[in-house]
Amino acid sequence: MAEPPRLETPEPSVQTPLLDLEVSHQPQEEEEKDTQLDQALQRLETFLCFFGFHQSSLLGFLLSWATFLLLGISVPVLILQVSDCSGCENYQIFNFELHAIVAQSCLAAVSLACTSHNLRKYGIREFLFVDRYHGHMLRFCKDYIDKIKGFFRLLLLWILPCFILKTVREVVRTTYVHHDSWWQTTSILLALILSWIYLTTISFSACVLFNLVCNLQVIHFDDYAKLLERDPNLSLFIKEHIRLRFYLSKISHGFRIYLLLVFLVVTASQFAFLFQTTGYRGTNTFINGGDLVVSSIVQVVGIYFCLHGAAKISHRAQGIASVACRWHALITCCSADAPQLRVSNSAGNLVASNPVGSIPLNFSESDLESLDSVEFTINTQFASYMSTYHKRQAFVMYLQSNPGGVTIFGWTVDRTLITTIFFIELSLVLFVLGKTMVL
Repeated sequence: MAEPPRLETPEPSVQTPLLDLEVSHQPQEEEEKDTQLDQALQRLETFLCFFGFHQSSLLGFLLSWATFLLLGISVPVLILQVSDCSGCENYQIFNFELHAIVAQSCLAAVSLACTSHNLRKYGIREFLFVDRYHGHMLRFCKDYIDKIKGFFRLLLLWILPCFILKTVREVVRTTYVHHDSWWQTTSILLALILSWIYLTTISFSACVLFNLVCNLQVIHFDDYAKLLERDPNLSLFIKEHIRLRFYLSKISHGFRIYLLLVFLVVTASQFAFLFQTTGYRGTNTFINGGDLVVSSIVQVVGIYFCLHGAAKISHRAQGIASVACRWHALITCCSADAPQLRVSNSAGNLVASNPVGSIPLNFSESDLESLDSVEFTINTQFASYMSTYHKRQAFVMYLQSNPGGVTIFGWTVDRTLITTIFFIELSLVLFVLGKTMVL
């Protein structure tokens, strides 16, 4: 007898089976959530387009880089050339400022080129993994929107104090570098600040955007750890973990060139600032070396955003194995120590009369940090005790052998690497500050 025709079903990768359990089936609620997320993504895309990250067309590409060359490079360099007075006492101020502009322009160029390439290749939804085919948009819609709002808050939180420091430095500079008229001095002041805001916003936006991508994936890893308490089919857990590691791999491949270039540009700039300040025979003060200070702070803050986001998601990915080990141990011990076991003829399950949820769980401070205070309520019904035990053991071994995380050509960006890189950069910056922050 011929088999009846089968309806085609979507691929498993389109939506994860584990997370289908709690997806809302109310069309009106789903449409409302989708609209809110669309609005948040539209605001983010408009912001990125305003600063030249949206280069999907040839016109957008030319306009973006023309603006960068004009406002980010030509305007400040031209001002310094007009104000240049070789042989006068203010010459060293212009020399320091030129090096700061070169360093900041290189960092902004790397940020603009790498981020615009990824946005042009994937689009904003796939780039952030919040589209219907890569993320669980409706399930985590509120979390997505909160993280996107956090992008703007974090950007403003760090640009504002740097802007105040830069403005104070430029105002102090104008009192020592005199021009022919007050309007010329004001024009130069505004042009330099406007150019600095443009370059700094580009640099910070790329770093915070990478931090946003990592934070959005942290949502899925946190939810994955909570799903262990449901005790479903372990094969679904493995498929879900493979999917999450695949997205981490895409993030690593999409950002590894950017992260590597940012590290190289910042380190080279700090060494250049170091050699320049130590090689100057005069007195380094905030007046002549203030731009080096502001540029150093901006670079280190950008490095911090990148390293923090990458290390956070790597820590979550590696912590899944610890969660699975604890889950496996609790089920195994509580099932073996149960005083009475009864066999159900209908399902053939072993049911413990002492529920696991009644056992008090004491977590240390490190456990709370890694698990975000996840409380376990474990189902103790098993199809076959030994068979289920070996399945769980294989699952735990799989997680231990595949920790995952953001990598840069094989190097996992974890807490060890973030500590090493950050303290190298911080040491260089503190040395530059010590040489320039002199009244």
